[in-house]
Amino acid sequence: QVQLVESGGGLVQPGGSLRLSCTASGSIASVYGMGWYRQAPGKQRELVAYISNVGRPIYADSVKGRFTVSRDNARNTLSLQMNSLKPEDTAVYYCNANNPTGVISWGQGTQVTVSS
Repeated sequence: QVQLVESGGGLVQPGGSLRLSCTASGSIASVYGMGWYRQAPGKQRELVAYISNVGRPIYADSVKGRFTVSRDNARNTLSLQMNSLKPEDTAVYYCNANNPTGVISWGQGTQVTVSS
């Protein structure tokens, strides 16, 4: 099993920044790609960013140029640097872990609120 724990969420004003972290433990040898998703109230969960086991990232169009995803394989940590935050970024953010066949684990989520 793989366990994922997110941290770093909070309240920030529009235009501000936050950095989210996700630490993996357990059967980490089974993890290939890792991703960040978010879910706002009344909305479906959506992909924010994904990074492969060799560090290749992809981003949702809505966050390109503002968010940066990275991973430290030696420390089993996934990060999401969020800059120029907007109210529409408000959501619960979840990290996940994947193997070549699909998702194998989800974290519990961390709340990000962007408001003045």
